[in-house]
Amino acid sequence: MSEGDKPLSTTPSSAKRADARRNERALLDAAAAVFVTDGVDAPVRRIAAAAGVGMGTIYRHFPTRADLVVAVYRHQVDTCAEAGPTLLAAATSPFAALRQWVELFVDFLATKHGLAAAMRNDPEGFTALHALFIERLVPALADILSAARDAGEVTADISPYQLIRAIGDICAGGERVDPKYDARLTIRLLLDGCRR
Repeated sequence: MSEGDKPLSTTPSSAKRADARRNERALLDAAAAVFVTDGVDAPVRRIAAAAGVGMGTIYRHFPTRADLVVAVYRHQVDTCAEAGPTLLAAATSPFAALRQWVELFVDFLATKHGLAAAMRNDPEGFTALHALFIERLVPALADILSAARDAGEVTADISPYQLIRAIGDICAGGERVDPKYDARLTIRLLLDGCRR
């Protein structure tokens, strides 16, 4: 059995002790960072070291690599969805909040590369994750765009779904090895094009 396939029981998040929830959050944050630099096939030992936990802790929370990848994906979706109100409250303008949210979203997109390969044996699960992505992130972006529109900072004709798709397409170009391509610069140009 590979290190990503060890079967261990899982506990619902609401029933976990506070230290177990902290460990799980540390694992998800560490795994997301490692996935960005090394991809979803990075050694589990590297993730454990980055999180400051033992290998057993990873397997208690995530019995297989696919479980870990899906949990990171869900965690990143939740983080992006929940960030909108905080960014709107703290930013100097709704458009500044939009830029900050898009940067967070781009970071999330970087963690999801390889998700399809990790879930190749679970197409229904992959479809459900995509639905979660749309269900949680489109409304979050809609709120920020609405505030920016009300402040007269963005054009009225841009929809949150269209913007999410455009950003995703730009980031997908970053998967190719091309040292001249800078997805973040292209996204900045896209956002500048949305300004009124």
